[in-house]
Amino acid sequence: MIYFMTTLKERLLEAMQDANLNKTDLWKGCGLSSGAITHWFNGETHTLKGENLLKASKILSVNPNWLATGLGKKEIQSNNNNAQSSDDFTIREYIDVRGAMGTGILLRDQPGQITGFKVNAEWINKNVPANSGKENLAVVTGFGDSMRGMFNSGDPLLIDTGVRSLDFDGVYFFRVGNEGFIKRLQRIPGDGIRAISTNKEYESWTITKDMDFEVFGRVLKVWNSEDF
Repeated sequence: MIYFMTTLKERLLEAMQDANLNKTDLWKGCGLSSGAITHWFNGETHTLKGENLLKASKILSVNPNWLATGLGKKEIQSNNNNAQSSDDFTIREYIDVRGAMGTGILLRDQPGQITGFKVNAEWINKNVPANSGKENLAVVTGFGDSMRGMFNSGDPLLIDTGVRSLDFDGVYFFRVGNEGFIKRLQRIPGDGIRAISTNKEYESWTITKDMDFEVFGRVLKVWNSEDF
């Protein structure tokens, strides 16, 4: 068998494209700094070894040996029927807010983050048929208890980041000023936009025209967990 040698940078870019991931996903998923990942893209193969190699390979769903050397098969070998299907798709965490958090976006009572999950085309078609494109789907980890009854803090929410305006009433992920919210939004003529919590212990409040308001996406699906 003849192997066509590639550079580490080429292999990283190829794997990230296949997994629909970017550099930010990679360095955050590996728990490293962006500078460490930069070494990899500069071709410094000696920095990609050991635990870091295994982490990167797992995130990118590729064979560690192929990623490090370019030799062998790229796909992870499997002896069962659980190998990744060609139509598998990774719905990634909505990381724009995480990046912006460094400049002031606050998600109160953030319990950690769900970094994404893999689905196939059939799951998307049957469970979220009304979306602006699978590339716009993202996962947000529910935070706080103001929407308890719809979801609990720490539960996954699926949002459509292609929806960036309030064209109709629904549940949205948004910010006002430097604080992030997940609320049901209802337009009130002559008043503004009413932000409504599912938890009745929280009062509704109004987003007025003078507020710094931005929609990050519309919530399409939520999971409401129970502890056993």
